[in-house]
Amino acid sequence: MSAELDAMVAARRRAEMVARMRTLARTAAGAPGRGAGPSGARPSGGGPSGGSQERCDLCNTTLPDDHRHMLHLVDRRIVCTCEACWALHSGDAEYRPTGKRTLWLDDFQCAAEVWAGFQIPIGLAFFMRSTVTDSVVAFYPSPAGATESELTLEAWEPLVQANPALEQLDPDSEALVVNRLTEPAQYVVLPIDQCYALVGLIKSRWEGISGGGAIEEAVPQFFAAIRARSTGAPETVG
Repeated sequence: MSAELDAMVAARRRAEMVARMRTLARTAAGAPGRGAGPSGARPSGGGPSGGSQERCDLCNTTLPDDHRHMLHLVDRRIVCTCEACWALHSGDAEYRPTGKRTLWLDDFQCAAEVWAGFQIPIGLAFFMRSTVTDSVVAFYPSPAGATESELTLEAWEPLVQANPALEQLDPDSEALVVNRLTEPAQYVVLPIDQCYALVGLIKSRWEGISGGGAIEEAVPQFFAAIRARSTGAPETVG
C-alpha cells in the first residue's frame, strides 16, 4: 500500500468515526448480524466457537466489527469494505459511502393526509433520495425484507415544505426514518446502512403475517439505542 493511500485511509478514519451497523444491530437486537441489503440482513459464518468472521465484499479480506460500508447505487445493496477498498472505491460511480449523521427531528411535521399520500401500509419506513432514479424512494419492512416504493414529487414536496431540514438530506448516503408506531411518532435522519440494519433486524424476527414480535420488540429497542447513542445517555433494553 502506498504512502499516499495510507494517508488517505488515516484521514478517513479521523473524519468518520461513527457507529457501524453491526454494533448498532447487536445493541438494539441483542443478536449478531452482517451487512444488510434490500432483502435484509445477510447471514454470517460461524467459527468453532460460534462467532462470525466478517469479510470485505470487494477483496474478501477479514474485517473488524466496526468496518466501513458503502451503498451499491444500482442494486441498493450495502457493501462491507476494508479500509483500502473503501478508500479506493469511494469515488466510483457505482458506490457511495454511507452517511455519518444522526439527526433527531423532534419538531417534525407530518400531517395524516401527507402520510396517507405515500400509500405505505405500515407506520414504519425510511425515505432516501436516489441519484439513480432521480426520485425519493420509500422502503418499508416486510417478511421478504425491504419493500421499495418510488414517491411522486407531488407526494414528497408537502413534507419538505413543512420540514425544510429535508432539503439537506444527502442523496444515497442517508435517509429519513419514520416510526409512526409510537406516540408521539419518531423522526430521525440516519446513515443508510443503519436503515438497512433496521430492516434486516425486523426480517430476522418476523413472525406470521403481521410481524408479531419483530414490530413489538425490535423496533422500540432499535430506536432507544439510536436515541441513547445520539445523546450519550445509557442504553436500556426493554
